[in-house]
Amino acid sequence: MKKKKLIVITGPTATGKTAAAVEIAKRMDGEIVSADSMQIYDVLSIGTARPTADEMQGIPHHLVGFVDPSEKYSAGKFQKDALECIENISERGKQPILVGGTGLYINAVTYDMDFSAPERDAEKSSRYLKLYNEEGPDAAYGLLKKKDPDAAARIHKNDRMRVVRALEVADSPPDTGYDFRRPSERYDFRIFALTKDRARLYSDIEKRVDIMFERGLEKEVRELRERYGDDIQAFQAIGYKEFIPYFNGEIDIDKVRELIKRNTRRYAKRQLTWLRPDSRVNWIYTDRVSCAADEICDIIRKIDEQGG
Repeated sequence: MKKKKLIVITGPTATGKTAAAVEIAKRMDGEIVSADSMQIYDVLSIGTARPTADEMQGIPHHLVGFVDPSEKYSAGKFQKDALECIENISERGKQPILVGGTGLYINAVTYDMDFSAPERDAEKSSRYLKLYNEEGPDAAYGLLKKKDPDAAARIHKNDRMRVVRALEVADSPPDTGYDFRRPSERYDFRIFALTKDRARLYSDIEKRVDIMFERGLEKEVRELRERYGDDIQAFQAIGYKEFIPYFNGEIDIDKVRELIKRNTRRYAKRQLTWLRPDSRVNWIYTDRVSCAADEICDIIRKIDEQGG
């Protein structure tokens, strides 16, 4: 039986993923499933760059703005919700398009990931995080290779949180499971990562942050804090957490803007690091092509013609 096709569009922030996905959805009678860990919240819009109604152009977007900011949401929950959405879209004869830059969410669908790992152990987590931070990635990763070579083979040494988590789980009782990854065979994946030359990417990120401030980011974050406080999962997001010291009178608004730009640049770098090892990814530099959607459609057509 021929597998259903799933188009995946990912890559760092500020590379035009939404615009490309919407155009492809228009051409292929598709619907979009968001893979963004912060656009899930129903109050956060400016700081998460959630697509506006105009940007969506009438294309259905799923898993956007459906979680209250006071609630916790996990990659395991996303995996379940996303797979249900994708299957529903396919069953209706539409083309599902998974779009977003949250690497763990993308991997939750495109790899066979098992989220049945044990609950976090604060003591172990703290110990291994201290090892990673104080002795460096090589020391922590070297220990992981001794404790769990299979996990080490799947995780990049610079992926701090996954290295720490894997070390923590390696010390857990047997048969508890972990975040096992192997490429999923559930769908016929067509995976595309949009990016730009580094200088252009960083410049566009900074412009995007300036636009967020012009659209009222400070007001959005202030209202979020007044309604929910800042001890919620949503306040861990870049574009929100930087305001906490500002509201506490420790820094000024210019410093907030600077921190958001810096942290977003660093996040974009981590997004690229996450994606680079995946041989399934087709890379598209959006600053080198006239239309990313054209490039994606051409690659899909060639794969289909070759029977891939």
